[in-house]
Amino acid sequence: LRHSSSSRKAESTKARQDARGRPCMVRIVGCSGGGEDSILAHYRLAGYCGTGTKPSDTAMAAWCCISCHDIADARKPAPDGWTREAVRLAHAEGCLRTAAEREKT
Repeated sequence: LRHSSSSRKAESTKARQDARGRPCMVRIVGCSGGGEDSILAHYRLAGYCGTGTKPSDTAMAAWCCISCHDIADARKPAPDGWTREAVRLAHAEGCLRTAAEREKT
């Protein structure tokens, strides 16, 4: 099923707006819990992102607080004892939790 670029953009905008006020689903140590600082954090997966390609707002993104987003995107270092793989796993699990919460509505 293919969507027009205008319908994808509307879906994207809605998904991003819906993230505000939501709890953080990524939950890395030091998480602020989300709420008003929550955003939609895209999971980077080879073959689904890169130059000119953005991951899906609905299938590959998590409601995420600013603190967890900065760690997931490697703008800030991971907490002590957390490997890059552990951070990626937390982000991937956050995407699954977000998808499950969306299903409830």
